[in-house]
Amino acid sequence: MKRWLRRLLILLVIGGSGVAFRAAKQKRAASTAASLGPSTEWPPLQAVRAPAVPHPHEVQQFTATLLATPADTDWVLPIDGQCPEGYPIKANDTSRIFHVPGGRFYDRTVAERCYANTEAAERDGYRRAKA
Repeated sequence: MKRWLRRLLILLVIGGSGVAFRAAKQKRAASTAASLGPSTEWPPLQAVRAPAVPHPHEVQQFTATLLATPADTDWVLPIDGQCPEGYPIKANDTSRIFHVPGGRFYDRTVAERCYANTEAAERDGYRRAKA
């Protein structure tokens, strides 16, 4: 019988401490909310301005500038993977290899740069294709 009374006493102590803990937690939360003022919501977000959209004419000028031949280099950007007239040599940036017309893989190569001559490609660090 003493054993049951001891267990009952332990359960009451444990249960009572849990109730006291919850009451203290609720009291602390209420005092924190009161110290923050009437509202505990975050302030509203401010509107973000959208970037200005360029005029179509400006876009055309910018694109033309990118596609134009750079003044300090001997290469141009390809158009749809094909080299423009006057720049027949196709170069690949990843492999650092250039292909000349009549080469084995020239027709298959998608150009990333187009050079006017082999000397210009070699100056930029490209090597000639072996096949």
